[in-house]
Amino acid sequence: MSGVLSIRRDIVDAIIDHARRDHPDEACGVVAGPVGSDRPERFIPMLNAARSPTFYEFDSMDLLRLYREMEDRDEEPVVIYHSHTATEAYPSRTDISIAAEPNAHYVLVAAWMEDEADFRSFRIVDGVVTEEEVRITD
Repeated sequence: MSGVLSIRRDIVDAIIDHARRDHPDEACGVVAGPVGSDRPERFIPMLNAARSPTFYEFDSMDLLRLYREMEDRDEEPVVIYHSHTATEAYPSRTDISIAAEPNAHYVLVAAWMEDEADFRSFRIVDGVVTEEEVRITD
C-alpha cells in the first residue's frame, strides 16, 4: 500500500459535483479500476439508499450489480467515496465499522464548504484509519 492516492482531476471534480448535487444527503459511489492496478479510472456514482444527511448505505441490489459488472470487466473498487454534509472529511465511527475493502482508498469529501471542498483519502484496515496523500493528475 503506497500511502498515496493518484487520481485524475476530472474524477475529483465528478465526486465533488455528486456531493454538492445530493446535498443535504450524503453522496456515495465507487471509482473502479483494473484489478491490481490501484488506478481509479471509472467513476460510478451510486444512490445513497439511506437518503440521510448523516449516513450512507449502498443499495444491496445496486452493489451486487456493480460487483458483477466489475468482475466482468476485470475491475475492482479502487476508491469508495462519500460526502459529509456538516462535518470535516474524516471517517466517522460508522464509516470505520462498515469499511470492508482493505485495498480500497476511502475518499471523503466535505462539499458543504463554500469555497473549496475538503477532499481527503484514507486507508481503513481492521478499524485502523490512516490518512494518505492525494495527488491530483490531469
